[in-house]
Amino acid sequence: MSTDDVPAAAGGAPGPDVVDARGLRCPLPVIRLAAAARGHETGDLLTVWSTDPAARLDVPAWARMRGHRVVVERELAGAPAAWAITVELGP
Repeated sequence: MSTDDVPAAAGGAPGPDVVDARGLRCPLPVIRLAAAARGHETGDLLTVWSTDPAARLDVPAWARMRGHRVVVERELAGAPAAWAITVELGP
């Protein structure tokens, strides 16, 4: 099980390729994800954890505009509702 499968509320902690944006509202999840992407290379995977439902639309839109690709989106276990959205970075 990778760290992005376990929300911090359940004892997990985000790893270096996970941006924990839970509790942040639009546009902060995308801003934090974009900042993290600057330190990575093409082909790297980054995951953002977010409780903001808007991130489910904003992250894919950001990815398309920047040449990245959303590879998986899933709901994290626990409350409040949260999503893990993983992006493969493009060139």
